[in-house]
Amino acid sequence: HYYWARLATSKTPEEQEIAKQTGLFFPNQTGRGTHINISGAGVVKSAPNQSNAVKFLEYLVSPEAQKIIVQGNNEYPVISEASLSPVVTKLGQFKSDSVNVSTYGENNPEAVELMDRVGWK
Repeated sequence: HYYWARLATSKTPEEQEIAKQTGLFFPNQTGRGTHINISGAGVVKSAPNQSNAVKFLEYLVSPEAQKIIVQGNNEYPVISEASLSPVVTKLGQFKSDSVNVSTYGENNPEAVELMDRVGWK
């Protein structure tokens, strides 16, 4: 969605035209919901400045930082206090897939085996 939103809000008329001729579709809205990408961050045990690293992570989920991320990249916020960008607001709400993302790692060996078996590269 953020790539489409970037086109829709572009200063380039050609890019705006692409957005006008296309649209977004959130699949599985009557079922499990649509997949969402996630981003994660952490601090390694051997980090030389763990205290400031933790402060930075805390800042990233602050209303101030979320506003920058949401408005600058048309992302959905991770906190409810942050408002959507105007173009994302126009997209409306969607039902996200509620699968626990920790299962991705748990299922990885079986998924790789399946991909190998069918020759997917």
